[in-house]
Amino acid sequence: MKKVLIDGPYSTKIQEVDKPKALKDWALVKIHSAPICTEYKFFTEGIMPDYPLGHEASGEVVELCDDSSLNIGDRVVVMPQYPCGKCNLCKSGEYIHCLDTFDIQSFTGISEGGSTLAEYIVKPSWLLPKIPHELTYDQASMICCGLGPTYGALDRLNLSENDTVLITGMGPVGLGGIINIKDFGAKVIATGHNEYRNNLAKNLGADLIINPKNNNALKLIKEFTNGLGVNKAIDCAGSVDSQRLCIDATKRNGSIAFVGESNDLKINVSNDLIRNGLTLVGVWHYNYKLIDDLIKIAIRSKDKLNTLITHKFKIEDIHEAFYLQLTRNCGKVVIKP
Repeated sequence: MKKVLIDGPYSTKIQEVDKPKALKDWALVKIHSAPICTEYKFFTEGIMPDYPLGHEASGEVVELCDDSSLNIGDRVVVMPQYPCGKCNLCKSGEYIHCLDTFDIQSFTGISEGGSTLAEYIVKPSWLLPKIPHELTYDQASMICCGLGPTYGALDRLNLSENDTVLITGMGPVGLGGIINIKDFGAKVIATGHNEYRNNLAKNLGADLIINPKNNNALKLIKEFTNGLGVNKAIDCAGSVDSQRLCIDATKRNGSIAFVGESNDLKINVSNDLIRNGLTLVGVWHYNYKLIDDLIKIAIRSKDKLNTLITHKFKIEDIHEAFYLQLTRNCGKVVIKP
């Protein structure tokens, strides 16, 4: 089968590798849609990661063993990672934090089958929720990182329709957050530096869009909220400036979720947290028990998901797809193996 390989800085090739096989309760899935997340960072560095390249997809079950609960031909979402499925974290739905994940080669006997930037993937059946007939493969693939991280954040923040939410960072994850928040009926303030993506934010329903390069973002946010600040904030940018804006723009007793990754933010426990009563949470993904609710949001938001997905490429054109992501003049980019 075909698989994407990064073989140097800004260099890719399509490699022919062994096709994996179904075994025990693991199903073989033919990938139809594989959204790109942050793999372009490995592309610029010229490094193949130790873990599989690509982690979100949707596809069709093409091979099973007797232990699987699926059927041949089922259309499924391919959830990320290889959690054990047995520990307390997995059983509670927090599988993304599993401390005993599978090593694919040790379990299957071959080193292939874990990458979504390939024609086939092998996955535990319980991590393959079925796609309802209302959704296409492309739309359903957004249930992973297109909608997933911010939906997990909104669940942790207890979003209500009366809230005003700040989202910093209009990459695909932040843009997906607008879809989630508007589905709840709440207001969204979005900040981003790229005008292409800010226009996408407008088309997805953001109530106020601010480019911090050209405006005093904190001043505009306070004006929009009658001087109080937002109820809730989600950082999807992962920069010190964006994370600090979330803290400064959230009103007292508000809540903030950090989705964008960063190691440099300094927090003053007394002034930022204790005196303002802020609640801070870190969110990687959403609890698996919420999958049915998220699928319903995807169905209600099909047109917006079509807007979020701005480009599609054949797997042979992965090089062009990565370069497009570097320009940031795109929403979610989908590879079609």
